[in-house]
Amino acid sequence: MEKNQEERREQEIVYSRSVKAGKRIYYLDVRKARNEDLYLCITESKRRQGEGEETPSFEKHKVFLYKEDFAHFTEGLQDVIAYVQQQLGTIEERPEWNPENQDKQEDAAEPKNAEAAEETKKKGLFGIFK
Repeated sequence: MEKNQEERREQEIVYSRSVKAGKRIYYLDVRKARNEDLYLCITESKRRQGEGEETPSFEKHKVFLYKEDFAHFTEGLQDVIAYVQQQLGTIEERPEWNPENQDKQEDAAEPKNAEAAEETKKKGLFGIFK
């Protein structure tokens, strides 16, 4: 990619937040369109390391969400999260992924204390949407 294109691409991200979840990282980027409008780009990045590969590769998937769809998307997301919580009850948060103890984390997640579990239940799976 040319330097000018790369600089322009970086300039269009006006706010960003990453969410680590196991071997995945979700990037929530607010981007600016050419017409100065803002939209959300959600990128899922999953670490992949094939046999015999020295360095891992990353598989990425993107979803673009435009401001006129935020309310409907948030409503739908809250609805499906509520459904999952209703079906499963309290949902334990995933411990932070660490490649050095990957096998331990995959075999058994550490139990959370009752206070932390209750807080998770109160704020929902994605507390930022409530």
